[in-house]
Amino acid sequence: MIKVYAIALALGSVGLVVLIVSTALSESTNGRTGDLGDRIGLTGKTILGAVLGFGMGGMAAEFSPLDLSWQLALAIAVGSTAVGAMWTRYAVANAES
Repeated sequence: MIKVYAIALALGSVGLVVLIVSTALSESTNGRTGDLGDRIGLTGKTILGAVLGFGMGGMAAEFSPLDLSWQLALAIAVGSTAVGAMWTRYAVANAES
C-alpha cells in the first residue's frame, strides 16, 4: 500500500504546484493566461485536497513508529481524505469571502 500512498502524494503535490504556478502566472499577466483554479472550480480543488490528504495520511500512518497494521493505516488514509476535502472546501469558501 505504500506505493499507492506515494503515488497519490506525488500526484497531489504536482497538482498543487501546477495550481500555484498557474495562479501566480495569471496574476502577473493580469489574467491573460487564464487561471487554472478558476477552470477546475471548487470540485477540482476539493479532489486535489482529498488526494493530498489520502497520500499524506497514508504515508504518515505507514511510517508511524507505532507499527500500525495496513488496515488501520488505510482507515487513517481514508479519514485523512475526508479531512483534506473538508478543509479545502472551508479554505476556498473563506478565501472567496
